[in-house]
Formats: sequence, C-alpha cells, structure tokens
Amino acid sequence: MDAENNRLFRLPFKLPSSAGARTIGIYTAGALYALGAWLFLDSAIYSKKANASLVHVTFVDWIPIICSTLGMIIVSSIEKNRLIQDALASGSFSGSSSLAWQARVVLFLGFALLAGGLSGSIVVLVIKFLVKDFTSYPTLGMGINNVVGNFCVVISCVLLWIAQNVEDEYSYSLTL
Repeated sequence: MDAENNRLFRLPFKLPSSAGARTIGIYTAGALYALGAWLFLDSAIYSKKANASLVHVTFVDWIPIICSTLGMIIVSSIEKNRLIQDALASGSFSGSSSLAWQARVVLFLGFALLAGGLSGSIVVLVIKFLVKDFTSYPTLGMGINNVVGNFCVVISCVLLWIAQNVEDEYSYSLTL
C-alpha cells in the first residue's frame, strides 16, 4: 500500500509544528480574553450611558469578572513541570515534594477562582435579571454578556495554559 491509501482523512491535514501550535494557541487565548473583557465592558458602558435600562451594572456584576481574571493570572503563572517534577523522578505520585504540592494547591485555587467567577456570573444573571423578569433584550443582554464574557475568560485561560506548556521540539533541558 502506498501513503495515499493509509490516510485517515481524504483531505491532507497537516498538524502545525509545536512552535506554530504554541503561537496559535497563545494568540487565540488572547483574542478570547479580549472578547470576554469587551463583552463585559460593553454591558457596563451601556448600563452607564443608557437611560432606558431599569437595571444598571454595579460592583456585584464586576466581582465575577475580577475573580475570573485573578484565576487566569494564577493558573497561567504555574508551570506544568512543577506539577509532575517528582513523579517523573520517583515513578509515582506518592512521594511528591512540597514544591509540587504547593503548585497543585495554587493551581486548584486558580481554577476555583475561575469556576467561582463563571458560576457567580450565572447567579447574577438569574437573581438580578431573570427572577425580576427583565426579558427585554438590552437589559437582559447585560447579564448574558457577563456570563458569556466570563466563559470566554475561562476558555482563554485553559487554552493559554495548554499552549504555554506545549513542549517545543527544539527545547532541551540542560539541567546539571
């Protein structure tokens, strides 16, 4: 059999190199974060400038996006190598060092902030907009923009963490 018949897909898909995948992932994560921040700021500016809206964006609406942003900063600051450094040396996760456990705890706190921000924006949407029966689009749109903006921040964080920790095919560890 030749190489043409051994393909999985009919169209020839080529995966980007690890450096190209890293670059694409980082730029996509930045675009998702910018979209999420823009959606939230759009609703905050609309709330401030529009007199037609009965509900306005207050500090309660800002808390979820602040939590999500702090979670993104925390998660992005952890290196994947710190999480598994002793597991590779000893062959099991039972004898991990305190540095690996500290990294795992900080990573857990970062993801907890991300989850808290996303769930907080959903709670704000339900309590502030849906329970009080604001079904007109500009007013309800402020709550929806908050949820979608936080969701974009969470997806951006996950994508950025994965993209930053992709091993480069030309990187070598020169640790002695």
